Amino acid sequence: MKTAFATLLLAAAAFGLAGPAAAASDAAKAEYKHAKDTADADYKAAKEKCDALKGNDKDVCVAEAKATRDKSKAAAEAKYKGTPKAAADARKKEADADYAVAKAKCDAMKGNEKDVCVKEAKAKQTAAKADAKAEGKSAQARKDAREDKDEAAYKAAREKCDSLSGAQKDKCVDEAKAKYKHS
Repeated sequence: MKTAFATLLLAAAAFGLAGPAAAASDAAKAEYKHAKDTADADYKAAKEKCDALKGNDKDVCVAEAKATRDKSKAAAEAKYKGTPKAAADARKKEADADYAVAKAKCDAMKGNEKDVCVKEAKAKQTAAKADAKAEGKSAQARKDAREDKDEAAYKAAREKCDSLSGAQKDKCVDEAKAKYKHS
């Protein structure tokens, strides 16, 4: 009877602890969905304003509306995922969106002027994507280095604990785990 009651208490505690985490996850997911929906609504409104325009001006307007939508969605996704890779991917999507706008603006030009404009836009896109890739890799490298440092410091702290015994050793190990977030 006591074990059944204890099991019931543990299960209730587990559900109680999972609740706030699940709620936080649901809140983040809801915020992400709201940001995407807002980006789509803003795009539709901006695109409607473009309908009054003609020719290249309309093309540029639509490209700018799409770019704004794509950038907003990419930023929301990066925030939702919260990883260096997601941030780098968002910056790459921003570079693609900026390129699409620049290319639409170049379409109003002719001949060599247009060719130069497109090449310059492509160069800016390539540079922005390369910077995003490098930043993503360096952010991941910093994260990996921090984890390696924490692991080494944790091992050193655990080694210090080995000279102790009983409750002192347990307390020492618990403090090392807490300090270096090691499980």
